[in-house]
Amino acid sequence: MSLIPNTFFTFVALFPIANPIGAVPVFYSLTAMETSSGRHRQAIQTAINVVLVLAVFLVAGRWILEFFGISLNVLRLAGGLLVAHTAWEMVTARQRLTPSENDEAIDKEDISFTPMAVPLISGPGAIGVVTSLSISFKHWVDYLESLVGIVLIGISLYLCLALGEPLIKKLGKNGVGALNRVFGFFILAIGVRFIADGSISLLKEAFHIQVK
Repeated sequence: MSLIPNTFFTFVALFPIANPIGAVPVFYSLTAMETSSGRHRQAIQTAINVVLVLAVFLVAGRWILEFFGISLNVLRLAGGLLVAHTAWEMVTARQRLTPSENDEAIDKEDISFTPMAVPLISGPGAIGVVTSLSISFKHWVDYLESLVGIVLIGISLYLCLALGEPLIKKLGKNGVGALNRVFGFFILAIGVRFIADGSISLLKEAFHIQVK
């Protein structure tokens, strides 16, 4: 089985939702008082935390859904709503962290897990995507391939956070905002697709039950 399809699909599905580029301004704002080495350490740990969080839900997603009695179609619908909500906030330039969350984060010595990894990057939308993927996999190789995609997300995130300062200075606030809106548009399309697939499948299930 080729490594590319699941790895590529996982990476492409997660990248706009996790949005490593969009996380750069928040990261540099919250680490403004850090030294260069301290900021680098936070960037590494943030990337590791994101990979760990997503990997846990990739591996355990099936059992989590079974424990709560949630079907794949319900997850698709709920995940689509969450993804669409995230996208709408990006398109309308709404802050990814609330003012209270931002104020609390500024005073924290370690921001790598909260708020950076959760909920900023590996938030409900990203978790919903990997959990949905885990349900569709049938062999351990599929999980391994998808895990490689998650690791690539972590590497991309680290590179964005470690090397993002020149990007911010070059793009400026307006440029970063415009880039976020572009990402938000594509994420909104993904969310609508999830909602449509989940809704159609649920209607088919309901119709099938009625026919029986």
